[in-house]
Amino acid sequence: MKILSGVQSSGRLHLGNYFGAIRQFVQLQEKGDAFYFIANLHSLTSVQDPKLLREYTLEAAVAYLALGLDPDRATLFRQSDVPEHSELFWILGSQIPLSHLERAHSYKDKIQKGLKPNFGLFSYPVLMAADILLYAADLVPVGKDQRQHVEFARDWAISFNQLYCPGYDPADPNGEKNGKPGIFRVPDALIQPEMATLLGVDGQKMSKSYNNTIDLFAPDKVIQKAIMGIKTDSAGIADPKPTEGSAVYCLLKALAPVEEMAKWTESFERGGEGYGVYKKRLLELFHETFDPARARREELLKDPGEVERILAKGAAKAREVASAQMDTVKRAVGLK
Repeated sequence: MKILSGVQSSGRLHLGNYFGAIRQFVQLQEKGDAFYFIANLHSLTSVQDPKLLREYTLEAAVAYLALGLDPDRATLFRQSDVPEHSELFWILGSQIPLSHLERAHSYKDKIQKGLKPNFGLFSYPVLMAADILLYAADLVPVGKDQRQHVEFARDWAISFNQLYCPGYDPADPNGEKNGKPGIFRVPDALIQPEMATLLGVDGQKMSKSYNNTIDLFAPDKVIQKAIMGIKTDSAGIADPKPTEGSAVYCLLKALAPVEEMAKWTESFERGGEGYGVYKKRLLELFHETFDPARARREELLKDPGEVERILAKGAAKAREVASAQMDTVKRAVGLK
């Protein structure tokens, strides 16, 4: 089984990145041939400061490793170190109907939130499809908000295969019955339903774009300020507290053990404890969960040369796979 996913280097990694993606990456590296990349090409849509982009890219690589990614088990690389991503982006984009991109939920959401509309943001799903299809991924672990993009990749892979692969049957997309797979393997998204959407400190979905995150590796005082400042309603200490749409409850559910969470749920529904109690425990749970990784990160930052070596080795392996796939694609479309 081949696994492929990535995280943008467009800001500091936060709890949403971890629970929506990175935690799955670490778990899945034991279950198949895993390719994980730092999506710095995607990041160009929002980061135009070259120094900052390099800093964020290194930060993402260090975070992956600190949180448990083993470069001997999984391939870790920078997206920009594999030029085949950009090549396939153009070939796919030359065939994708504009109407598909106009339906993209993520683009509409980001524009509504005030992000500048540009070609890169609009065509994001095409580059994401290229990321996936280059490596014949079986599974793509992503957050719930990225489900549609994986569905696009599936649809476009099938359309490409129908166009360029004689005998291809879209009802048997990976050729498991008739023995005639297409050039592109049709992938499946892997999403953890219980952690599909993590709320940020303002009660919206946690996202760098909304500036509402709790960063994984921020200084202790910054973490404390963010958690203690989480937006809550006006319920008094004695009042029951809502669980639906509550950022405090959502984050407790993410971090607390199941047995402990049952007690917090009862407390929310019963009332009798103020939000300060919940936030204090949330802060403790954050440090219990992430302090070992935070210490590991500090050690890795002392040796950036080793991090660069890991990324270069990963890129070399990724290019072997990607270049072979692109050779097949180019022959199919007539570029070779």
